[in-house]
Amino acid sequence: MKTVRKLIYREVITSICLVTLGFLSLFLFFDLVDELPAIGRSSPLDGDNNVYMLSHALLYVALQIPNHIYELLPISVLIGTIFVMARLAQSSEFTILRTSGLGPWKALRLLLSLGAVFVVISFAVGDYLAPVADRAGQLLKAKFQGRITIGQTGAWLKEKQPYSNSVVNVRALSANNEMQGIRIFEFDNKGLVVSMSEAESAQFGENDAWILKATTRTDFQIRPSTDGINQAVESANVSISREAEMRWPTDISAEMVSVALLKPDRMATYDLFNYVQHLKANGQTAQRYEIEFWKKVFYPLSCLVMVFLALPFAYLHFRSGSVTSYVFGGVMIGISFFLLNNVFGYIGNLQNWQPWLAAAVPGLIYTVISLGAFGWLVLRR
Repeated sequence: MKTVRKLIYREVITSICLVTLGFLSLFLFFDLVDELPAIGRSSPLDGDNNVYMLSHALLYVALQIPNHIYELLPISVLIGTIFVMARLAQSSEFTILRTSGLGPWKALRLLLSLGAVFVVISFAVGDYLAPVADRAGQLLKAKFQGRITIGQTGAWLKEKQPYSNSVVNVRALSANNEMQGIRIFEFDNKGLVVSMSEAESAQFGENDAWILKATTRTDFQIRPSTDGINQAVESANVSISREAEMRWPTDISAEMVSVALLKPDRMATYDLFNYVQHLKANGQTAQRYEIEFWKKVFYPLSCLVMVFLALPFAYLHFRSGSVTSYVFGGVMIGISFFLLNNVFGYIGNLQNWQPWLAAAVPGLIYTVISLGAFGWLVLRR
C-alpha cells in the first residue's frame, strides 16, 4: 500500500503543480497587461515625482501570486486529479491497482488524505501569505498612482464608547499606512452632536489610539430650554480649536480600516471575524462581511470535494482515445464552481440569507454531485 500511495501521490502532486503553474502564468500575463497603461505615470499627490516603472509593475504582479494560488488551488486540484485518474484508467494501471487490493474506499481515503494536505496549504496561503502580499501590492500602487480609497467619501466606521458614540470617516490610506482626510463626529447618548474633528492625516498609535495631525476640532455646547412645554434649544455655544497633533483614543484598529478600504475577500479570517464583531457591536449591518468570513472558512475545504469528485474518473472504462475530453470536463466543472461560489455570495447578500448557508451552498451542491458519481460509477458499477 505504501508503494501505491507513493505512486498516486507523486503523479497527482506533479499534475496539480503543473496545472497551477499554467493557470498562474495566464493570470500573471493578464495582470501585467492591465498594468501597462500605468507605466510611466507619476503620482499626482504631495508633489511626488516618483514614476511607476516596469519593475514596479512586475513587483506588483508578483505580489498577486499568493492570492491567485489561493483562488486557483481547488480548481487545480480537481483538474490535476482528474487528469491522473483518467490517465491511469486509460492505461489500465488503475485496473491493476484494483486487482492488487485497492478498493473504492481505500482509494477514497488515499485521495482524501492528499486533499487534506491541500486544505492546509490553501488555508495557510489564503490566511497568511495572500493578505500580506495583497496589502503590500496595494500600498505599492498607492505610492506611485495615488491613495487607496473607495467611492467618493472613503470608508465610514462607527464606534460605541462609554459616554458617546463616534462616526469616523477615513477618505484614503496612503502608501506609508497613514490615513488621510479624517473626520470624526461624536454624539452623546441622546444622539446630539457634541463635537466634530477634522484632520489632514492620522497614524495608528500605541495603546488603542490614533495620532491626528493638523486637527481642527469644533465643540458644540447645547443648552436645552427649561420650559416644561417646549423643549426647544435656547442657546448653543460653538468653540473651535486647532492643534498640530492630537491623540484620539479608539478601538478601531489598522486591520479594521484595511478591511473597510480594501477588498474583504483579501483579508485574513481572524481580521474579518474581528471586523464583523465590531460592526455588530456598533449596530451596523455585517451581512457582506459575514458571507466573506464564511467563504474564507469553507473555501479551503473545497479541495476535499474536488478530489472526491475526481475519483470516479478512474473507474471509467476506455482503452483508446485521449483524456483531453475529461480534462476539459474538469476545467468546466472547476470554472462553474468558481462562478457559483461568487454568485451565491452576491445572492446571499441581496436576499439576506444566513451567511454560512450562502457560503456553504456551492460546496454542498458539488458534494452531492460527488456522492452521486461515486455511488453510481464506483459502488454500483
